[in-house]
Amino acid sequence: MGIIALLTFTFYKASLQNLLTNWDDPGYIRDNALIKDLSAQGLKNIFSTAIMGNYHPLTILSYAIEYSFVRLDPWLYHLDNVLLHILVTILVYVFVQKLTGRQVAAGVTALLFGLHPMHVESVAWLSGRKDVLYGTFYVAACIGHLYYRRAHGSGRYKWYAAIIFFFLCSLLAKPVAVTLPVTLMAIDLYAERKWRTSLLLEKLPLLAISIAFGIRSMIDQKAFGSLATQSVEYGPIERLAVGGYALITYLWKAVVPANLSCFYPYPPKTDGVLPAQYYIYIALSLAVLAGLWLVRRNRAVLFGALFFLINIALLLQFIPVGGAILADRYSYIPYLGLFFIAGWYVSVLFERDKGKGKMALAALGTYALVLGIATSARCKDWYDTPTLWRDEIEKQPLAPNAWNNLGFHYFNKFNESVNEAERRLCYDSAYYLLSQAIALDPKFVNPIVSMGELQRGAAKYADAKRYYYTALKLNNTEGTANAYLGLAITYAITQDLDSSGICFRNAIAAKAYFPEVHSNYGNYFDMKGMTDSALVHYGIAISQNPDMYAPWLNRGRLYQRLKRCDEGMKDFEMALSLMPEMGEIYYSRSYCYTQKGNKTAALQDVEKALQLGFRQIDPAYYQMLKTR
Repeated sequence: MGIIALLTFTFYKASLQNLLTNWDDPGYIRDNALIKDLSAQGLKNIFSTAIMGNYHPLTILSYAIEYSFVRLDPWLYHLDNVLLHILVTILVYVFVQKLTGRQVAAGVTALLFGLHPMHVESVAWLSGRKDVLYGTFYVAACIGHLYYRRAHGSGRYKWYAAIIFFFLCSLLAKPVAVTLPVTLMAIDLYAERKWRTSLLLEKLPLLAISIAFGIRSMIDQKAFGSLATQSVEYGPIERLAVGGYALITYLWKAVVPANLSCFYPYPPKTDGVLPAQYYIYIALSLAVLAGLWLVRRNRAVLFGALFFLINIALLLQFIPVGGAILADRYSYIPYLGLFFIAGWYVSVLFERDKGKGKMALAALGTYALVLGIATSARCKDWYDTPTLWRDEIEKQPLAPNAWNNLGFHYFNKFNESVNEAERRLCYDSAYYLLSQAIALDPKFVNPIVSMGELQRGAAKYADAKRYYYTALKLNNTEGTANAYLGLAITYAITQDLDSSGICFRNAIAAKAYFPEVHSNYGNYFDMKGMTDSALVHYGIAISQNPDMYAPWLNRGRLYQRLKRCDEGMKDFEMALSLMPEMGEIYYSRSYCYTQKGNKTAALQDVEKALQLGFRQIDPAYYQMLKTR
């Protein structure tokens, strides 16, 4: 087992160099106020708040613990993902060994589980943490069930309590763990436990917990607007077709993990009709089920197939969640069942004929090496935002979110750059990419809001408003909040403060934790001369996201104008700790030094601002500082 763990680390270590991406990592980590507060109230918030339509407080707590040590430095987050994956791999070995008593079966299953490229998304993507974390407790619960079956007296109660504990932890890491009670029934079937009332009764508490978490998950997904594809509606038969397509795709990718992508879009409909070839997958899926019936007397094959089907069933998009027809990360725990079948057959062959068994192990070792090399290469595809989305566009050119996310990346570069040539290049890139996303899916709210941001940044305010109001018509919760924020800022810039105030209030009503709104609402009150209200909202923004430099900078400026320079200096220091290469902060701080009578330090700050490319310098102020 130690060799398998070492190999898993070796092939995944490439991910330790990776950065954050702009796909869910901002919402879960970078901009998530919940992970930045480990106080009693902070813990209460973590365990009472759904993030982006998902209730997984244990996952958020793991980020919060890491944040307390390294803030946003990604290395520890990536290391923990790899270590958790290795832990799950070890637990898979223990589970199969305890279930079958076959070390070869356990070793083969764990080796395939540890090295398979389809698992890279769950490990190399920081937002994939919920998979490796829920997987840890899920497999632990399966192991606990094996010990529970064999225990006697009070020991059975202790193991049953352990199963409940692991099950709850798994659900709190990712609600998809609701399948555990049915998986335990499959384990009972493999172990040939006699079906009787007591067997069902012991599962009832687990089923009740599953139902409760399932209802909570559906409510959270509906509130976030995830219970639908992005734009195209599919009827019941079409749902069976796309579900069948996903099932068959998962099966062949388990053997030949080729053309892996981070996002697999739904098939487009031509004149409202799903392409005919997708209906073939209904027949293929029925053939798979028929084959399972034919081999039902083979306990190992039946168990492995049932384990896979039980854990993949909720992820086949019969109830549509989001805009992807399938996802590599959805295979994380389900593939254990398929790898179990492979491990079982190799172990049987090894027992019957050691010579052939050794040949099979050698062939499997070569196959595992190929998988490992592919895994290492796939880890590099997750290096950063542009790397990820360029890979996605190359493989899935019809995926609108790929164009949107790469476009938003260039919008951010446009917004942050002080070099006019670079800004023009980034503007053109962002405009092209976002336009492609909108053309592919006119009801996809994200690129529409992003296009509004881009136009506002380019001072094209009428165009910006048009995009924002288009986004509002789509009635997407997150999109509505962001559109109102964009409108509020645009109206403020154009001096329509009444409309701006209305939009700020609407944005806050649409989204409770929204530090960007409070930061800009502070600016709004500052413009109106309402300094007390401005300070309140800057404070809220900072409490919600202390890693956002803007409220520190703007509150520091306000303190400086109020001649509260000691407080202002502290805010400027915090802003500089977050954005040390931003000349505007140095320039703003120089006025505090001037008020405190330290012209030398003030001059140094102005010259540092100039050195960093900040050009909005008051010439008279600069000349005054140079006059000693």
